Amino acid sequence: MAGVVGTQDLRRPGVFALQTLAVAACYYAAGRLGLLRHLVVEGAVFTPIWPPTGVAVAGLLIFGLRAWLGIALGVLFVVLTLTSLRPDVLGVLVGNTLAPVCAYLMLRGVGFRMDLGRLRDGLTLVFLGALTGMLISATAGVGTLVITDEIATHSFWPVWLAWWVGDAMGVLIVTPLLLLLYGARLPPPLSRWKEASGLALITCGVVPIATHNAAGMMFLVYPLLIWAALRFQLAGSMLCALFTSVMATIAATDGVGPFEELTRVEVMIKLQAFNGTMALTALLLAAVITEQRNTRRSVERACQELVEVLEHLTAGDTPGDPSPKDAP
Repeated sequence: MAGVVGTQDLRRPGVFALQTLAVAACYYAAGRLGLLRHLVVEGAVFTPIWPPTGVAVAGLLIFGLRAWLGIALGVLFVVLTLTSLRPDVLGVLVGNTLAPVCAYLMLRGVGFRMDLGRLRDGLTLVFLGALTGMLISATAGVGTLVITDEIATHSFWPVWLAWWVGDAMGVLIVTPLLLLLYGARLPPPLSRWKEASGLALITCGVVPIATHNAAGMMFLVYPLLIWAALRFQLAGSMLCALFTSVMATIAATDGVGPFEELTRVEVMIKLQAFNGTMALTALLLAAVITEQRNTRRSVERACQELVEVLEHLTAGDTPGDPSPKDAP
């Protein structure tokens, strides 16, 4: 017994170290991807979608509160690739670590389920995990920039809005996909793969045109989101939303299509409004459909169990059994 306990005690620090390094590496990789496309508002650089926040919230939901150290290391690594150690780095480090931790605590406090099989799970992820939790990172980060004179005081609110929406978008899009990947089951049958391939081909053809056309045709993506949600629930709708957000961000940073001849602030507002409404539509619609399907399956299962119970109760009433009046 002592040998078993000793092995477990040695194994726990090793597992914790591996989890911490995994979270930090994923955060850093997501940060490097997010920095590939950025916008400049009031002299501050921000990303319309900041994937590391989604990685951080998902890591906390999967590994628990102990994942905070990996998040802090990931934030530090990303910041050090952009600048040297300065006073404003501490504010960004604390804010970007504390925001997902608070989001996780709020989600856990309301009974959030990682399978996102209920509408309330989608709503809590939106309003607590994304919109409320990311207030901390935006306020801490932009406030530090103002205090250290990195940006002017009058630029606080435009930069704060861009920072907040970018962090929230990372939670709305990246966290559900990572949770789905963590809880993935066997692949769907071949017939579903055929439909999924057709949806993917149409999406890859329509979305770039809709997001890069100056005629303002971005509304064309919503039928695709509805199709993906109806047929493939959260996995289909969030993958479609992620691809659409990436294409819209590329068009915005290049200043083409519906973002042509707009000021930087107008580009930021238009892009964030589109990404936000599109991600909310995809997440909540998929959650509603998934909840309805789960409810229907529960009812069907209950009916089947009731039928089996009735068959079991009537199994003894066979034609050969004597009736009560024929009994001696």
